[in-house]
Amino acid sequence: MPRLLLVRHGQSQWNLENRFTGWTDVDLSPLGEDEARQAGRLLQTGGYSFDVAFTSVLKRAVRTLWLIMERMDLYWVEQHAHWRLNERHYGALQGLNKQETTQRHGAEQVRLWRRSFDAPPPSLDGLDPRHPRFDRRYRGVETALLPGGESLKDTLGRVLPYWTRAIEPRLRMGQDVVVAAHGNSLRALVKHLDHVSDADIVNLEIPTGNPLVYRLAADLSVLDRAYLDQDRAQALP
Repeated sequence: MPRLLLVRHGQSQWNLENRFTGWTDVDLSPLGEDEARQAGRLLQTGGYSFDVAFTSVLKRAVRTLWLIMERMDLYWVEQHAHWRLNERHYGALQGLNKQETTQRHGAEQVRLWRRSFDAPPPSLDGLDPRHPRFDRRYRGVETALLPGGESLKDTLGRVLPYWTRAIEPRLRMGQDVVVAAHGNSLRALVKHLDHVSDADIVNLEIPTGNPLVYRLAADLSVLDRAYLDQDRAQALP
């Protein structure tokens, strides 16, 4: 029975500053580094390991994975970084303070942008220098695939092809897999794995640095899942 280990990156500097981050490549805060190491300790203490690792191309997720691998002495494990595991793109909201944005647009509008399934934020147009088509890490990606802003529904739509093509086959081989990614790319995976409704996904939050362990059947249906740090666990659907 394969195991899937989902880990949201540790606190980032913009998490600390209460700013919308999205695809902006912000590093971990000192607390975030500690949270990543603690995730590694939790996995190691629980007797977990993994055969292959997946992450986004954003440094807060990549460094979280590296700190976990360092703690578990698993630097040798095969690693894959892909843009499809990036955080949800927050469009023109990226870099803005969440509290100030709430004061400007109202709590209900910001709640829809942040938590709803299908309401995207204001988008960046294709000429905006902040658009990912100007970032060299995405040079090989077809421009039409690169978002200027996304809803969670959009995020799910870009994560699932990579899940199906790259991650799912490794689980079907019986391998244990770790995915170090982001709050919304992981919410998308949880929605898919647990068949969470569009309405219920609004209430799901993934805590930073707290491994969520899935035990899967041979057909990849979910047998059980739980956070390793129960004191910091969020309610699961």
